Amino acid sequence: MESTARAPRADNRLPQLLDCAARLFGERGFHGTTIRDIVRGVDMLPGSLYYHFAAKEQLLAAVYAEGVARITERVQAAIARRSDPWQRLTAACIAHLEALLDEGDYAQVVIRVRPGDVPEAAAQLTGLRDRYESLFVELIDALPLRPNVDRRTLRLMLLGALNWSQTWYRRGRDDPRVIARHFVALLRRPTESPAE
Repeated sequence: MESTARAPRADNRLPQLLDCAARLFGERGFHGTTIRDIVRGVDMLPGSLYYHFAAKEQLLAAVYAEGVARITERVQAAIARRSDPWQRLTAACIAHLEALLDEGDYAQVVIRVRPGDVPEAAAQLTGLRDRYESLFVELIDALPLRPNVDRRTLRLMLLGALNWSQTWYRRGRDDPRVIARHFVALLRRPTESPAE
């Protein structure tokens, strides 16, 4: 009598599953996206998702991790060839902004899904975000700033400005490289006009 055991599936659709989840989480948010929406996009049965992930929160964490990895890779490549602290920060800002505006779905998940929105995955998402932001901690710490400058506030302000730009950015009208350079230039020089 022949065995009825099945061989392992050869068509691992994990990459398509992640891509579809990234697109839907980016468009609709975590809570606006159902498992059925995701599996429908890759022509799977709902139960098949659990072959890869025990819960939707784990799928979100995988998408978020991929988004952070993509942005990190671009930033690290951009700063690797530079030694001047201001040039390194500028290169990092350009790479960060280009990743947000070019990487599409994965980057949108990193920007739009806040860890506090998904308590079951908050610790993992926060850890991923903090590891990425440690690159900017190092870059800002290396800057020759006045002693009274709050470097943490400067970093948060810069990252906030970079991340928010995706809401007003218009391809063709705005240039990510110009935007990033302007942001860093504003940090370098006082914005207040000299006293008369």
